[in-house]
Amino acid sequence: MSGGRRADLDWVRVGAFGLLILYHVGMAFVTWDWHVKTLHPTSALEPFMVVLNPWRLLLLFFVSGCATAFMAARMQAGALVRLRLVRLGVPLLFGVLVVVPPQSWVQVREHGYTLGYWPFYAKYLTAYRGFCDAHGCLTVPTWNHLWFVAYLLVYTLLLAIGLAVFRRAPTQAFKLPAWLRDAILLTGPMAWLVVCSVVLRHRFPETHALVNDWYAHAIYAPAFLLGFCVARWAGFWHAVLRLRYVAAAAGGTAYAYIAWLYVAYPGDAVPPDSAIMLYRYDYGIDQWAWMLAILGFAHRYLHRGGPVLAYLTQGVFPFYIVHQTIIVLLEYWLKRQGLGAPAEGVALVAATAIGCWATYEGVRRARWLRPLFGLRPLSAEPPAETRTLAISY
Repeated sequence: MSGGRRADLDWVRVGAFGLLILYHVGMAFVTWDWHVKTLHPTSALEPFMVVLNPWRLLLLFFVSGCATAFMAARMQAGALVRLRLVRLGVPLLFGVLVVVPPQSWVQVREHGYTLGYWPFYAKYLTAYRGFCDAHGCLTVPTWNHLWFVAYLLVYTLLLAIGLAVFRRAPTQAFKLPAWLRDAILLTGPMAWLVVCSVVLRHRFPETHALVNDWYAHAIYAPAFLLGFCVARWAGFWHAVLRLRYVAAAAGGTAYAYIAWLYVAYPGDAVPPDSAIMLYRYDYGIDQWAWMLAILGFAHRYLHRGGPVLAYLTQGVFPFYIVHQTIIVLLEYWLKRQGLGAPAEGVALVAATAIGCWATYEGVRRARWLRPLFGLRPLSAEPPAETRTLAISY
């Protein structure tokens, strides 16, 4: 497990980002608030959206922690900081200044703002606080969906400080009997997520503002740290393999209750307090069970690398950077074309995929664009057959 050849985690990362893109397409069509909404919102999609909602970002932080472990194994803490500042910090700054502003412009246009993009952009850069409605004011500049990059960068910098102090990264835990290790793995993180869901989630809803985002940090920082600590520990992956069916059963059961709530209490209907409290417990169980199941089945079946995985592994971060802007701009235009909801949805999915692919194809060929999208310089690009999670973004 020490060589960093982890095709299974590369596949998990690619799949998680792909599902995240589809989730954001779905956000335009459900009844929940978002940057731009279709003229045909429906609650029918919401039970399917909540399949992903509890664990999609937890899984990405965990896999990012694994990737950081492979990086830290071959470089000093200072080099890790420099690498992540370039590969995460530069795209984040570029995103805030260039990629995200069109999303905010569409959002204020949806609420009655009439001026064109460039007058808006001038206000965006000067942190204008006048984009307000009955629900509050829009904060600009903003990182919108790129909050994940900001949080990942902060967690990595804090981790690097710890590595510099303690000099070495943990690569394995104390030797325990397999049954006890399995029990701790199944119930330990799950118990923490349940506590966070019951105690913090309703009191501190996620803001993605970095400060005062207590529930988000309480779950994402430990997921990142756990991924870092267990990435190169074979015992963890053996346990994950053994637990995959149990975890899948637990995740399926937990999801069934969440989906039932959305069907039984649609729209503004409020469940009884007992159902809400059970939902909070259930949500934490769902989060860890699905993560364990996905990691276990991926570790069992997804071992092949090759050029397709290499292409997707390098392309998924540029896809992530641009996808939401593409979705918002396209939906802003599509909703005015008089299409029915199914045609509009299919068109949005297809056009988003094409737009992300075309962006990546252009970016990867332009030396000056590559750093802005988190890609290594062309001169440093490794052969396709050697690209693995250990060197991904």
